[in-house]
Amino acid sequence: MVFKRRNPRSYLRIIAEALWPRGGWTRAFHYVKHRVRRLPDRADRIARGVGAGVFISFTPLFGLHFIGAALAAKAVRGNILAALLGTFFGNPLTFPFIAFMSMKLGHLILGTDFDETQHATLFGKFADAGKDLKHNFVAIFTPETTRWHGLYNFWNEVFLPYLVGGLLPGIVAGVVCYYLSEPLIAAYQKHRRKRLKDRFEKLKAKLHARVEERHEQAERES
Repeated sequence: MVFKRRNPRSYLRIIAEALWPRGGWTRAFHYVKHRVRRLPDRADRIARGVGAGVFISFTPLFGLHFIGAALAAKAVRGNILAALLGTFFGNPLTFPFIAFMSMKLGHLILGTDFDETQHATLFGKFADAGKDLKHNFVAIFTPETTRWHGLYNFWNEVFLPYLVGGLLPGIVAGVVCYYLSEPLIAAYQKHRRKRLKDRFEKLKAKLHARVEERHEQAERES
């Protein structure tokens, strides 16, 4: 294959780079920023896409953030690729803060209790829900009875509070990122157009000078 890696990464390497990219998150941030600024679209559409991607980062739709970002960008008439890049706002460094804040706010809105000392068992609730899903799928083809206890606890204690609590901070973060990124992208695009125009004018002047030089040389020879 043309794009196949010469040295395939191990699963441990893939997981490690997901948590800490090669070159660190600072380099990853600058890469995303560079890609966003150079998107071929209007600044307002790119900024709306970035805001949509940031908003989706506050939802518990893990594994579906790209799809959610594309749909959100389409809803606000933003750039879809910018929305996909905007989802990098949610990363292993920010997710713990986003999850804790969203679940705390969600439980407050829903009027349920959130025991801060048990948030470390979050992975266990994910695991229990996954086990129930796997068991119930097998139960379709076997005499086994379905189990819903893990899924019920996950829905009530994690997913629903996370979803409800993440809406408000997600909207705020998305709007803030829109208003911050729009003038920056517009200024960069204006500077880039000016730089390309200056480069074109220099090439045009150089070509004109060559033509004039050849014209004068032809006149002297004649």
